[in-house]
Amino acid sequence: MIDVTIYHNTACSTSRKTLELLRARGIAPRVVEYLKTPPDRATLTAILAGLGMRPSQLLRRKGGAVAELGLDRPDIGEEAILVAMLAHPVLMERPVVVTAKGARIGRPPDAVLDILD
Repeated sequence: MIDVTIYHNTACSTSRKTLELLRARGIAPRVVEYLKTPPDRATLTAILAGLGMRPSQLLRRKGGAVAELGLDRPDIGEEAILVAMLAHPVLMERPVVVTAKGARIGRPPDAVLDILD
């Protein structure tokens, strides 16, 4: 059986649909409600590596928190964004699915299919 983790937000319909997709495929993922249990620095760094992204690419721009925290300034660095995500996990795009094959943002939900096979 494939080892799958989903960084999930129960209030997000896309996150719920991605979780449903996994379960419909017979996968019982480890569900991490990342707003309640945020990833630590090592985990977030590993997620970013699996995604092949910089912190700015994982930044969720909807909702206003980016502007409130000044993360929309052109001079903001990747380290500052990473630190902000660690302090404010709501800044992380969702859902993120992680397997041994890598990580994908489940937007749309079927974007995760290539790391499940």
